[in-house]
Formats: sequence, C-alpha cells, structure tokens
Amino acid sequence: MRNLISILVLSIILYSCDTKKDYTQYVDPFIGTGAHGHTYPGAQVPFGMVQLSPDTRNDESWDGCGGYHYSDSSIIGFSHTHLSGTGVSDYGDVLLLPITGKVNLNSGTSKNPDAGYRSRFSHNSESAEPGYYSVYLDDYKVKVELTAGNRVGYHKYTFDEEGEGKILLDLIHRDPVIDSEIKLIGEKRIVGKRRSKYWAGDQQLFFAIEFSKAFQRTELFNAKQKKESAEQIKGTQLQSLVFFDVEKGEVIELKVALSNVSAEGALKNLEKESEGVNFEKARKSAKAIWKKSLRKIEVEGGSVQEKRNFYTALYHSLLSPNVSQDVDGKYRGMDGKVYTANGFTNYTVFSLWDTFRALHPLLTIIEPDRSGEFAQCLVQKSKELGEYPMWELASNDTRCMIGYHAVSLIADAYAKGITNFNLEDAYVEMERTAMLDKRGLKAYRTLGYVPSNKSSQAVSKTLEYAYNDWCIAQVARALGKTERYTYYMNRASNYRNIYDPEVGFMRGKTDEHKWVPNFDPTAVGYNYTEGNSFQYSLFVPHGIPGVISLLGGKKELEHWLDKLFATEMEHELGDDTDVSGLIGQYAHGNEPSHHMAYLYNYSGAAWKTQEMVREIMATQYQDTPDGLCGNEDCGQMSAWYVLSAMGFYSDCPGKPVYAIGSPIFSKVKIHLDNGKTFTLTAKNNSKENKYIQSAKLNENKLNVSLLSHVDILEGGSLVLEMGDTPNKAWGANVDLNVEFKASPIAYLTESSDVFIEKFLVDIKCDDPDAEIYYTLDGSEPNKQSKPFKKPFKISKSSNLSFRTYKQGCEPGIVVKRVLTKQNSGNYLVRKVEKGLQYSYYEGIYRSVYDYELDEPVKTGVVSVPTLDVCLRKEWIGLDFKGLINIPKSGEYTFYMSSNDGCKLSINGEELFESDGRKTLTFGQQASLQLEKGLHQVQMGFYQCSDHIDLVVEWEGPGIVRQTIPKEFYKHLAN
Repeated sequence: MRNLISILVLSIILYSCDTKKDYTQYVDPFIGTGAHGHTYPGAQVPFGMVQLSPDTRNDESWDGCGGYHYSDSSIIGFSHTHLSGTGVSDYGDVLLLPITGKVNLNSGTSKNPDAGYRSRFSHNSESAEPGYYSVYLDDYKVKVELTAGNRVGYHKYTFDEEGEGKILLDLIHRDPVIDSEIKLIGEKRIVGKRRSKYWAGDQQLFFAIEFSKAFQRTELFNAKQKKESAEQIKGTQLQSLVFFDVEKGEVIELKVALSNVSAEGALKNLEKESEGVNFEKARKSAKAIWKKSLRKIEVEGGSVQEKRNFYTALYHSLLSPNVSQDVDGKYRGMDGKVYTANGFTNYTVFSLWDTFRALHPLLTIIEPDRSGEFAQCLVQKSKELGEYPMWELASNDTRCMIGYHAVSLIADAYAKGITNFNLEDAYVEMERTAMLDKRGLKAYRTLGYVPSNKSSQAVSKTLEYAYNDWCIAQVARALGKTERYTYYMNRASNYRNIYDPEVGFMRGKTDEHKWVPNFDPTAVGYNYTEGNSFQYSLFVPHGIPGVISLLGGKKELEHWLDKLFATEMEHELGDDTDVSGLIGQYAHGNEPSHHMAYLYNYSGAAWKTQEMVREIMATQYQDTPDGLCGNEDCGQMSAWYVLSAMGFYSDCPGKPVYAIGSPIFSKVKIHLDNGKTFTLTAKNNSKENKYIQSAKLNENKLNVSLLSHVDILEGGSLVLEMGDTPNKAWGANVDLNVEFKASPIAYLTESSDVFIEKFLVDIKCDDPDAEIYYTLDGSEPNKQSKPFKKPFKISKSSNLSFRTYKQGCEPGIVVKRVLTKQNSGNYLVRKVEKGLQYSYYEGIYRSVYDYELDEPVKTGVVSVPTLDVCLRKEWIGLDFKGLINIPKSGEYTFYMSSNDGCKLSINGEELFESDGRKTLTFGQQASLQLEKGLHQVQMGFYQCSDHIDLVVEWEGPGIVRQTIPKEFYKHLAN
C-alpha cells in the first residue's frame, strides 16, 4: 500500500512538472558554432534587437561570420549585434571587455593573444543557455555573465582579485567605421554612435551604457591616442576605458541599450526597458520568455540527442528577423530617413533567399501575428527602397543572392489566413519589383528566361523568378485581379523554356535560343547560384505537374530523384563551401536542395520521402558544435529540421499545404496562438520504424501524403502507424491536377531591338500547335489581331507586341519589343577627344547599380577600360563613359567578362549586366546593328572580393574577336 501511495504521489508530481516543462534544458547554443555553422552562443530573447555574444574573431573570414568559433581559445570581448549563421560577416558592434592589469589597446591575434587585450579562456569555464551566457577570462581573473532584453543587453562582471578594474569600450572592432562618437554623461553613463560599412553598406547604430557603479575616472582614445580631459570625442578609431577600484569578489553590472535612430533613442530604450531591472531579474525574464516560446511545440519520444537537436533548432529559428525600432516606434528606413512605425513593428535581417523555404512557413504556424508584421514591414521597406529588398540588413539591401522572395513570405502568410497587413499595398510593391529591368528581368519578360550570355546565374534566376511570379499570381487572384493573375501565371511557367529534354536538366540558354555548350549537370558554376543543375533542376515548387510532364511521368520523376541521391560529387568544389552536406548530388548544406526529398511524394513513392528525410536528419544534424552541415542561414537550416522532425514540410510556400514525411518523435503537440492544439502521433515509431503504414486525420483515413494548414489551425489530430518496411501503396496517389495551363511563349529570332535600314520580324514558338498574333502599334494583340504566318521586314521604328494562343490553354503572355531604327550620333558639332572618361568608387558594392548614387573617389580619362586606376582590389566600382567609333555599318558583337559584375550600354540601351558575384567563365555578349559613326557607350564594373578581372572585346564587319583598340574610344570635351 505504501508503494502504491508513493507511486501515486510521484505520478502527481511528474504530471505537475509536465504541465510546465522547461524545454530550455535541451537547447545547446554551442551547436553550430564549430565547422561552418556560423552561429553564436550568446544571450538574446526571441527576435530581439540585442544579440550579446562573445567575439573570438575580428576578421571577415568565412568561419568568422558569427564572430565566434568554437575552435578558438581566446576572446576579444563581448559585442551587442550578431548574425546567426550567415555566409558573410557583419555586425559585432559596441565591444566591451573587463580588464585588470596593464592595457594594450590593440586586440591581439588568436595566435598571440598577448599582443593585445584579448583574454584566453577555456570551454570548461564557459556555459550557455537560452538568454544567458557565461565565461571566465583567464588572463583577467574575471567571470563574465551576459543576458538580454529586447533592446537592452546586460553584463555582470565578477572580479576575483582586488585592485584597479577597467572596462574597455572599443568601437573599432570588426567592420570599417565611417563615423563614431563617445560621450560621457554624468558619473555612470556613456552614450555614442557607430556608423560602419561592410555587408550593410551604411549601418547606423547608437548606444547608451549605464554602469552600476560610478566611474573613478575615464580615458578616451582616438587612434590609440589619449584625449586629455575629454568628455566627448568623435572619429573613426574610438576607444574608451572606465576605471574602478574593485574589491575581491566585487560585481559590476552594465546595461547597454541600442537604437538605429539616435543616442536619445538609445537612452529612451534604456530607461523604458531597464528601469528597476538588474542582471538577475533580466536573466529570469529572458529564461521565462524562452520557456514560453519553446513550449509552443512539445515533443515526446525520440532520443535525448534528437530532443537537443530539435529544441536547439527551434531556438535558432526564433532568433531573427530582429526588432529594429525604438520604444517610441521610430526606426531608420531603407532610404536613410527616420520614420515612425504605425500599426506594425519594424524588423531587420531578412535572409529571404534562405528563409522563405522553411523558416517563414514555420513561423506562420507558431508566430502568425509576427509573420503578418514581417509582411507589412517588407511592404514598407519596398516603399522606401523602390523594390522589395533581396537580403535586408540594418536598413540596407545587401543585394545578396537572387530572386525577390519577399513575395513568397507575403503570399504564404496570406494563404494561411494571416491578414494583419495591407495586401493591396503588398501587391503594388510586388508588381513594381517584378517589372524592373535589372538583374535579367527585362530579358526574362521578353524571352521567357534569363539568357546566360547576358546575366550571371541565369538558370537559377529563371527558376526563382518563375516561382516568385507564381506567388504574385496567388495574391493577384486573392485581390480579384484576374488579368494580372493570368499574366503572372504565364510567367510562372517560364521554367519550361530552359528545360533541355536531350539531357533531362534545366540548362543555360543564350539570347539566340541556343544551349550553352559543354553541359555537365554536376559542375558548380556560372549558370547556377551556389549549386549545379542537379541541385536546381527541380526547383519548380509551384509547378510539379509541369515538371512531371517534362520528365515523362511520375516514374521518371522518381528515377530522377534516385539519380540525384546516388550520383557522387566528382568535381572539386573549390571555394564554394556552400555546397556541403552531400548525399550524392543532394546538398543539404545549402538551400536549393531543401525541398527535394519531399518530391518523392509526388512521384507515387512517398515511402522514399520517409526514408530520405530520416537519413538527412540522422546524418546532417548532430548535437555538437560542428553539428550543422552548412551555414545556419538565419534559421533556415534549423527550421527544416523542426518541420521535418515533426513530420511535415512546406515544399511550396504560398500553398497552405504541407508534404508529409516521417516524424522522429512519437508525439508532437503544437500549441497555437488561437488556443487550439494540433497533435501528431506516430505509433510504434523508432529509428527502424520510419515508414508510414497508415494514417488517420481526425479519425478519418488519410491516404495522401499531404496535410493542410487549416487542419493544423483547427487543432486536429494526425495519427500515423509506423513500421520497418515500406507501405508502397500509402500516399501513392497525390492529386496533381494542373490548375492553370499556360500557352507557350513566342519570341523574336533577333535578340537586338535596333536596326539600321530594315528589321526582319521573325516570330517563333517552340510549340507547333500554338498560334501567334501580333500588332505593330503597341496595342495588346488578341485573336482579332494579325496572325503571324511568315517573316516580314519593317523599315521604321515600331512597337511590336505579340502573344500565343493554344487550344485548352490560357492566352499567352504579351511580349513587347520596341524596335528602333537607329543612327549614329552627330557629335561633329562638339569637340571629340581620345579615350573614355572614368569614375572610380570605393564602397560596399554588390551590384553594378550600387555606386551610382555615391561620389567618386577620383575621375579622369583612360585610353581603354582598365583596372589600373583602382586604388585597391575589392569593394570598388568603375564607370566608363564616352563614345565608340564604329568603322563600318553592320552587326557588332560585344563581349565582357569580369569578376564580380559588369554591364554594357550602347546608345542608352543596356545590353547586358551581371550582378551575381560569379566569375563569367565564357563572358557576357550581345549583338546589335550599328551604323558607321560615333555612338554612346557606357561600361560598369564592380568588385566585392576574390579575383579581380575585366576584359572588353568586340567583333564585327572585317573585325575578328579582339580587345577593342584604344583608337575607337572617344569622349566629348568639357
């Protein structure tokens, strides 16, 4: 009887504990801090403005992106901003370090810590949990503890020895400084600013520091030179020291508030958020916030290692985007102006190319209100910038990666019932972005693909633009914009135009509709973004029925996927360390592959999805510092694991449906913000029992491998029976009805729009069943317009429009071409001199357009386009302007190759531009008709890093391909 009572008492205690589970115990912030994960272990609250963490590296090396690397043994200090798992360095602002003994104002090196102020440490005296970090500085005998609130970071320094203690503030640390300031306020406060440039070309950050103890004295330094009796200093190399007399075991606490608006804003944030809050209270608050956030998903079963992987992944999924506004709502916009957020919260750090795939779909489930705020925030950013940002950081568009995936985040949120944002405004900005002429979009609209000879990463851009267009189409339909829905759905089918049935892959194509030669699907190169054709050919998440048709059926899709996972990588990857986590050609360490294991569901082989996702989770995630197979990328790598471990994945964001995989836990409970709970139960689940035998959704049999978002929101239950052998019949039939049948696109055989005497209008379509109709006055063609039957010539400038019609399909996209009869310019009335005028720029450029608003470092005249005028070999831009003397009327082909990007314009018409950090192995080229005489020419060039190079060539009537001789370059005299 006594034993029975003991058991009952124990059961009651365990039940009581279970209702308030603390899942922070499973989070290890050190996971991902080794190898190439690029995470940081410091203190933060979910989506907080402050990321207070140790820095062990102050360079821009690949594995220094997060500021900390587990392999290091010395700490430089503790800064307040960090990026979680990015592939480029930035942040690391406002570094603080407690010091005893002599001070060397240099930071030192990892090989020689004694050359500076950094301190050795041991991982044995280091610990971290959500919202808290601690380490012992061996060289200074000081224990450092860190915690964080939303806009305030909290430091606690315990000095083991009595004497003079110092706290260093270093504003030089990490990125190049444009401007900075330190100002003393009273006996306990310091305020200031740090304006820097690197990945974010112009980051403005302000801070306010409050000490728990009055200063004994202070010293301010500019370029290591002490400024006597100063209370305020300005410059680009600022540091300060605050001195205290400390007793053995004495504690000094600091509060550091941030603002991207002003020092006054930082003070307001300090006073509003930290008044009456000491370190321990802040730590308890951060812990409570994390407990609440992590309890949104409860899991049962699985190993301790799998729980550690899961809850650490969930923790990483809640770190960014970050709040980026003051307590009064003020924030700095993407145009540099200060705004007040009304009805939404401003955020920063949108790694959209990565996070649209899994992170933001995950957040629509567990953070729906915040997801709507993200959407409205991006709409506002587009209004400020003039387009949706590609990768927004500190109110800058880094121009990193490709596509315009803000549209995916917005379309996905709306499709899942999130409406706390203005959808009409969002659509207006979608249209504005999609109709730009930059980054290959102009050719994409007229040819139906991005040509490889005119833009880098052309295959990847085509595929991602097509998906983006599908997202826009869904929003257009929701708003009742039927004509625009049809237009963007037509564009969404553009993936068909780069599929080569001879090789069975998506392949680069020139503007002359010729395949790029020497195709190798395993080669990582110019036509693809951080990947190859294997890793990109199935990036058509919105058009799987169309892909199946291209491949020849569901079985062929299954065989294609089998080949993907079985074909070994034989090529050297060189510096492209993004292509990692390989299983055959599948690269889990980078994002383009992330949906591919789930595509087996659509081939009739759902059991292979179950098998493969289990293998990926088991082999690509470990609960160790080097446990991530690639960059964390602001939560994407982790969100993939969270969703997959629960048993489903968003393989096409924008559709309120998830593909079912194979959960690793026996039970998952998702506690929704609407008060309901969705439960997924996997009976008989184990490492071996990874195959679904049968399924019930809300007690009804489920025979398809799909789960709707509505079923989750309504708090239903999904019960899976698991087994150790595949049930090949379960999930074998997925509805693949095509909702939209697009007519094929028609195109002009001539790639150039300019001509001298006559232009041959020859319109073609690769589908012989399509009919083509056209107009020459710019009006929209229809079936009452002239049908195109055979080529004809025109002799005057015309606005040509044409489209296709095919039985059973929607009308094709209207292609517009402005055909211009051109003449050489009459420049004889002005003095013409030899050479080209140039402007040389220095800045953080990731586009040939980025330097256009900057002031040049120097200008002058050169005989030919050259890099000899550059003062350095990275983060530069060059603009060459003038005239080119065409010796004989006829067709000319121009070639440019560079690393990282270049563009060419003749007579104000941009012929091509490369904007993608990829070496042009065969060069960009464009052909056009030019009349004898002088023509305007402009060449742009930018370089961010790696191997600097620029080549400009031509060929034409009587001219073999060669570097353009200097005698053909001219410019107008001032």
